[in-house]
Amino acid sequence: MASLVSSPFTLPTTKVDHLSSFSQKHYFLHSFLPKKTNQTNSKSQMRVKCAAVGNGLFTQTTPEVRRIVPENIQGLPTVKIVYVVIEAQYQSSLSAAVQTLNKNGTFASFEVVGYLVEELRDETTYQTFCKDVEEANIFIGSLIFVEELALKVKAAVEKERDRLDAVLVFPSMPEVMRLNKLGSFSMSQLGQSKSPFFQLFKKKKQSAGFADQMLKLVRTLPKVLKYLPSDKAQDARLYILSLQFWLGGSPDNLVNFLKMISGSYIPALKGMKIKYSDPVLFLDSGIWHPLAPCMYDDVKEYLNWYGTRRDANEKLKSPNAPVVGLILQRSHIVTGDESHYVAVIMELEARGAKVIPIFAGGLDFSGPVERFLIDPITKKPFVHSVVSLTGFALVGGPARQDHPRAVEALSKLNVPYIVALPLVFQTTEEWLNSTLGLHPIQVALQVALPELDGGMEPIVFSGRDPRTGKSHALHKRVEQLCTRAIRWGELKRKSKEEKKLAITVFSFPPDKGNVGTAAYLNVFASIFSVLKDLQKDGYNIEGLPETSEDLIEDILHDKEAQFSSPNLNIAYKMGVREYQKLTPYAAALEENWGKPPGNLNADGENLLVYGKQYGNVFIGVQPTFGYEGDPMRLLFSKSASPHHGFAAYYSFVEKIFKADAVLHFGTHGSLEFMPGKQVGMSDVCYPDSLIGNIPNVYYYAANNPSEATIAKRRSYANTISYLTPPAENAGLYKGLKQLSELISSYQSLKDTGRGQQIVSSIISTAKQCNLDKDVDLPEEGEEISVKERDLVVGKVYSKIMEIESRLLPCGLHTIGEPPSAMEAVATLVNIAALDRPEDGISSLPAILADTVGREIEDVYRGSDKGILKDVELLCQITEASRGAISTFVEKTTNKKGQVVDVADRLSSILGFGINEPWVQYLSDTKFYRVDREKLRTLFKFLGECLKLIVADNELGSLKQALEGKYVEPGPGGDPIRNPKVLPTGKNIHALDPQSIPTTAALQSAKVVVDRLLERQKADNGGKYPETVALVLWGTDNIKTYGESLAQVLWMIGVRPVADSFGRVNRVESVSLEELGRPRIDVVVNCSGVFRDLFINQMNLLDRAVKMVAELDESEDENYVRKHALEQAKALGVEVREAATRIFSNASGSYSSNINLAVENSSWNDEKQLQDMYLSRKSFAFDCDAPGAGMTEKRKVFEMALSTAEATFQNLDSSEISLTDVSHYFDSDPTNLVQNLRKDGKKPNAYVADTTTANAQVRTLAETVRLDARTKLLNPKWYEGMLSTGYEGVREIEKRLTNTVGWSATSGQVDNWVYEEANTTFIQDEEMLNRLMSKNPNSFRKLLQTFLEANGRGYWETSEDNIERLRQLYSEVEDKIEGIDR
Repeated sequence: MASLVSSPFTLPTTKVDHLSSFSQKHYFLHSFLPKKTNQTNSKSQMRVKCAAVGNGLFTQTTPEVRRIVPENIQGLPTVKIVYVVIEAQYQSSLSAAVQTLNKNGTFASFEVVGYLVEELRDETTYQTFCKDVEEANIFIGSLIFVEELALKVKAAVEKERDRLDAVLVFPSMPEVMRLNKLGSFSMSQLGQSKSPFFQLFKKKKQSAGFADQMLKLVRTLPKVLKYLPSDKAQDARLYILSLQFWLGGSPDNLVNFLKMISGSYIPALKGMKIKYSDPVLFLDSGIWHPLAPCMYDDVKEYLNWYGTRRDANEKLKSPNAPVVGLILQRSHIVTGDESHYVAVIMELEARGAKVIPIFAGGLDFSGPVERFLIDPITKKPFVHSVVSLTGFALVGGPARQDHPRAVEALSKLNVPYIVALPLVFQTTEEWLNSTLGLHPIQVALQVALPELDGGMEPIVFSGRDPRTGKSHALHKRVEQLCTRAIRWGELKRKSKEEKKLAITVFSFPPDKGNVGTAAYLNVFASIFSVLKDLQKDGYNIEGLPETSEDLIEDILHDKEAQFSSPNLNIAYKMGVREYQKLTPYAAALEENWGKPPGNLNADGENLLVYGKQYGNVFIGVQPTFGYEGDPMRLLFSKSASPHHGFAAYYSFVEKIFKADAVLHFGTHGSLEFMPGKQVGMSDVCYPDSLIGNIPNVYYYAANNPSEATIAKRRSYANTISYLTPPAENAGLYKGLKQLSELISSYQSLKDTGRGQQIVSSIISTAKQCNLDKDVDLPEEGEEISVKERDLVVGKVYSKIMEIESRLLPCGLHTIGEPPSAMEAVATLVNIAALDRPEDGISSLPAILADTVGREIEDVYRGSDKGILKDVELLCQITEASRGAISTFVEKTTNKKGQVVDVADRLSSILGFGINEPWVQYLSDTKFYRVDREKLRTLFKFLGECLKLIVADNELGSLKQALEGKYVEPGPGGDPIRNPKVLPTGKNIHALDPQSIPTTAALQSAKVVVDRLLERQKADNGGKYPETVALVLWGTDNIKTYGESLAQVLWMIGVRPVADSFGRVNRVESVSLEELGRPRIDVVVNCSGVFRDLFINQMNLLDRAVKMVAELDESEDENYVRKHALEQAKALGVEVREAATRIFSNASGSYSSNINLAVENSSWNDEKQLQDMYLSRKSFAFDCDAPGAGMTEKRKVFEMALSTAEATFQNLDSSEISLTDVSHYFDSDPTNLVQNLRKDGKKPNAYVADTTTANAQVRTLAETVRLDARTKLLNPKWYEGMLSTGYEGVREIEKRLTNTVGWSATSGQVDNWVYEEANTTFIQDEEMLNRLMSKNPNSFRKLLQTFLEANGRGYWETSEDNIERLRQLYSEVEDKIEGIDR
């Protein structure tokens, strides 16, 4: 993180005199001269203490290694210097400079001590720091960008600022920059003054251009200032010179820097004329090689030198050698801290690759990338892949990033872009011992930000020595990095005919009917379309079947076979000796799985690899975790290692099939969830060992950026997004349809005598449809007044509208087949339903409501209460929205339903105000007076969205990745909230974890929390809940920019505070007056994915809860404090420790395993499921010891849960609901809390639904019913699924299994849901046969699930139904077995 600006080369001290004789352009390098070792170790000058303390912090080094106390004080004045830097590369240079000055001590002796900014987290270190500052003459700070620590520095220095002789702060946060003072020069007015220097810091939208402007200033100002008479100008000039010296970094430059500052500002030395030389300046950017005679700023010259190297073999000089570009930080080169760079260059050359290492002094590397890595004439890249060893975003480093500029430069370069990591805040040992891996702040700055540029493969390649602070290469990791960089480059060089591709599909839960599972994806149809396309493109794919059905046949060999019989197609049998030879880590797996081959993916003698090869393409089935069927293993609090079969699969792909790339097909497999460090893995982490050296391309659902990010970080994947199927409205069917007809006849006839009669029919039909659970209905035949009648009808109508307009993804997506324009209508209607104030766009419902003089929010609220005229108005608004948008889409498409150039069509439409299709449509409705300007803005935006939805980029991006080109990055998330997710086919990234929660998210969170507490008060006799147990998901927080995170903060009554860069690393409490209610206690269960992505935010939450527990407030207004005091007393600990509320899995483990137990029916009773939850989810995060990772605190977890009166989850997008995935019930603690509570009372369970503009808080039971009605029991949904064949049956079975999961964890599923499902799928003969013929294995599982639901007491039904199910079960068994015989 070295220099924000520029940083020259260190020169050996003896060379300085000769400088003038060299041409100004090239400088001598010191890197290959023998280092003088005697300097740092000479005992006489330096007392060194080195201790690593286990304080639970990440940085356990001590500033004492950076303390030098002069011994020979011959009556000379002492100058004490204290410095704070972000990383240690200045340590050796500065120590050397001070020792030189003390050795030649003629005018003063120097005492110096340095601190790394992270060390200041430790209270004792901070106290020492404050004491040092009190005794100091000079304070120096550089690159202090972490807000909480910046404030600590500011507090300590501010007290002493007036007394200090000089305060020099080089680029840091404005708060710290304002401390600067040199004589009359000060920056305390920073951001207010008119001078050009201050203007620089003022620009809110500073991009990295900021660093470049600063560089220009640094170069020109001293010349100008020299001629200004005033002291002020001289002081400003010395500040700029100081900056040049500092960025010069070499011991020599620093000697002169200290001479200049002491001579000019230390009162005792003022009279002595201390002579100093000007700073030695070097190239700002250029090409550097440790063996080159000089630095180059011209590629041609560098390549000429490369061609004449005597030390290089012919292979390196050959024009066919792979070429790798490296991006380096200049400050490491100039301070002589570059051994880790040299190691990477040497390793690449040893592997036969040419290297072009470029560096830049500023933080904008985009210029040098374009200048040195792209041929100016042909515009082709000189390199095959690029590795950045800086760890930073390409443009802007740790300060402000400019991602669009970076993407532009990298797109021109168009090669794979890898961002490797030097350890910054930890020593090597600390990193090796940490279960988290990288320090959270480094993850935020150096992993999350480069991902926004399209960077991949965050491999840690260098560590730090705790004594000298120097970087050193980690050789195993450097090998991994270099091999992978060359392998990515190979994809650019190899021809298509010779490239080998291993496509990997998943099978989860393990069952023959589940091969090829992936979220929302028709896997085999997609693979088929991908292979057809690659074949046309020139890839060698022999013997590809004619249709995707035949492809399934080929791989499953026989899809009606059992999984346990070896009837999947076996592609390879690997003997045990071969397996051990190819898999270096095989012995490590024996602790969990015994000796190979074991009994998974094995036949007793060999390990089996399932799949099928077509020419140069292998389609394989990834083995599963292996412990899903074993209840004992599911209880372990940490996950087991991969089994032998799993390891054998990847050894086969890499070493026997010799794949050039592996393509993981769909969301998601198990590889990236194997145990190991969370981020920044070492060579003993399983995901790293498994993926080995194979470039990994991964098709991932665009709406799941969080798990995609884990695949990027832990399996080094280039994640390419695919679209979720087009959404449609659920619509109405059977009794629900009759109801809607009855309601419309009531509206036309209610004033005649038939009103009462129709209401009776409505009531009885609603009861048949089980709506009496959701709406209070009067008894049939009861006389009710006209007003009450309207209310009953209004409530039923509102419920039906809710069901009808629910969005469903219909069918499954096939890669290479984008939705047609008309299929996109429902998605567009929903995009149009949200206000987008930042783009000046009003929502369509708001514009329409406005036309009839209403606020849309009022209409929503009235409709929720069941006020008939509001329900009706909302219905009209919805219909008008759909109509206007359908008309618009029809007008922009041609006969084939493809979108024609929207812009042209629009401009011809927009040219004449009269015939805009949406205005025409609305002119026949009650909204004919609509505001045309607002509509025009909205439809222009919708036109752009439509183009993006139907764009087809998924295949194109895959081909780019396989040809070793750059895949453009883009955010993942919900296309309705954030249309920037489209078009798909981008390299998915999450977001900057320090940017959430946003202000908008906080607003939405307040609404939901208030509705939740209102609802709970209503259900709980007017009392607030004392504790709410809730779940935080990774994906939800990315899609909503931290809404659920903000909900937790608002419950306990704190608000997030952003720093001057807009990053959230601090909270402050909201007063009880403003809050207007007590502070609610929380128990937060973070998913493993949330823990990996948002560890900073877990830190923030933990700090917030502990802060609230320590507030001096009464217990009936602060439930957090109330419970923390009780628990502290019971456990005999401090209040702070008792207030532990932020829990998750152990590092490297995911989920509570309840989902695995339910999917595989491997559990005995609910108590066993609850034990799994407690043993796996009771790991706490502690903000006082963030480096300790997750530590088990089961007692506190149980005590906190036992106070919960409500459980709560969020649903944030239409395509994933409670029964679509197993994650939701997997982390639901409802029944568990009931068991832990002393009174045995079941907590109320709520679900917030923010999928539409009208946010709702429903009970869990209501949500499960809504889900069953709109999906499982809805013909539109299940017919859409069945149209995809084999995969569709599995989707139906999965929904039923997940429903049983909800019965098991919460008991909130009504009997009628199972009864109706049985009627729909089992009692209908024709349906039964369709299910059986399309996928007999999944059908068998469906029958088993019905029988299990009955056996476990979740479904009461007639003996006949059960008998029928048993009989069918044995028929299917026979059918499957019979075919096997």
